[in-house]
Amino acid sequence: MTMDIARGATQEASAPESPADVAARDELRALLLAELGDAVRVDADTLNAARADKSGHVSPTLPLAVVEATTIEQVQATMRFATEHRIPVVPRGAGTGLAGGAIASAGELVLSTRGMDRILEISLDDELAVVEPGVINGDLNAVLAERGLWWAPDPASKAISTVGGNIATNAGGLLCMKYGVTREAVLGLKVVMADGRLLEMGHRTVKGVTGYDLTALMIGSEGTLGIVVEATLKIAPLPRGGLATISALFPSVEGAARAASVIVASGIKPAIMELLDGRALVGIGAYLGLDLGGQDGRGAQLLVQTDGTGADSEANDVLAVIRSLGGDAELTTDRAEGEALFAIRRAFHPAMEARGTVLIEDLSVPRSTLPAMFTAIDAIEAKYGVEIPTVAHAGDGNLHPNFVFQGEVVDGHVEVPAHVWAAADELFLTCLRLGGTLTGEHGIGILKKRWLRDELGEVSLTLQQELKRVFDPLGILNPGKVF
Repeated sequence: MTMDIARGATQEASAPESPADVAARDELRALLLAELGDAVRVDADTLNAARADKSGHVSPTLPLAVVEATTIEQVQATMRFATEHRIPVVPRGAGTGLAGGAIASAGELVLSTRGMDRILEISLDDELAVVEPGVINGDLNAVLAERGLWWAPDPASKAISTVGGNIATNAGGLLCMKYGVTREAVLGLKVVMADGRLLEMGHRTVKGVTGYDLTALMIGSEGTLGIVVEATLKIAPLPRGGLATISALFPSVEGAARAASVIVASGIKPAIMELLDGRALVGIGAYLGLDLGGQDGRGAQLLVQTDGTGADSEANDVLAVIRSLGGDAELTTDRAEGEALFAIRRAFHPAMEARGTVLIEDLSVPRSTLPAMFTAIDAIEAKYGVEIPTVAHAGDGNLHPNFVFQGEVVDGHVEVPAHVWAAADELFLTCLRLGGTLTGEHGIGILKKRWLRDELGEVSLTLQQELKRVFDPLGILNPGKVF
């Protein structure tokens, strides 16, 4: 018996395929190969890769096939085939998701848009770029930087995640406090619907309120409403002026969280404001061989960066707030020193993975309740005896608690002990009681379905399920994810 990481329920390992199952699978593969030829992959390595993402979850079974699309026409042909044969389709990009939203199992067809990686247009006059979904975020920004431009969404995975994946989860990142999340940086989309029709939505203009905002609806829908095949992105000139970075240590994480809230309430808008609790500092320090403080899990670090023409003035205002609230802070205007400080923050996830099995969580609360949420995490950690190092995009109340434990993979599933699920349950319910949300940027996928009704309520959940049926009447788009 193994613990299914998606539901926390025990289940038997998958039974072997029957001869009839094998025959049916092989017949479908043959039909698919005849339809799409070289785009279809059924080799073991490709199928195995589609069983997992960065969430730690691994499907116990192999998908039917992977279609590696390189054109819109191939995506349309795949969806027409899937509709005709009633085959579930799992959209997939680079596979860097943290909620199990692109994991495929037996009988499912994976539709990869990773090979659709062209930058189709960059318009300096209109400040927009048109790209295919497989373009890597960091690669796009490298090209834009040559023209003095950038696309603002800045997820920690920007070096490996695709624009399509960023759109699917409405990704944010370190810079979203000042520059916004993905939804605010997309003007329009081309989407292939479940039946293969091509739907164009949005616009190339700065303003546009004709009809319902289907573009905003599609962003964050995790592949459950359609397949993004092209995106018109809002780009902007790279920030000009200075750059100032502040590193502040506090005796408690609650004190650091309070300072973050006061900084924003004071009318200051840093580009980045990251909070690392004591457990995170200890773990990162051990991983990097550095003494970062946070001994015995106490204390916290607040990293704040201001940019633009008023960077120095804003940084001094931040310093004043931090010191008035008991923080020990240092300021640097050296870009290399600032980047070195944030490299420590970006080492958080690999540092946690080095300590054991990790459930990387993602929740958001109102900034004013950040201290209360950190207090609750401390209490939950003590109550259930599980280590929960936490970092936060403190400027927007987005926390990333990481449950670290010694787990085993059995029959393709990570065994999550019951007390870890109990701790996670209390964590998310506490977040909701504080007026928060289950996910700020990772999505629901399969990992957070169990708490969805608690946040949305019965009426909203039912309405959203009905909305999905409008776009996907057969229920073939990423089934089992989100709802």
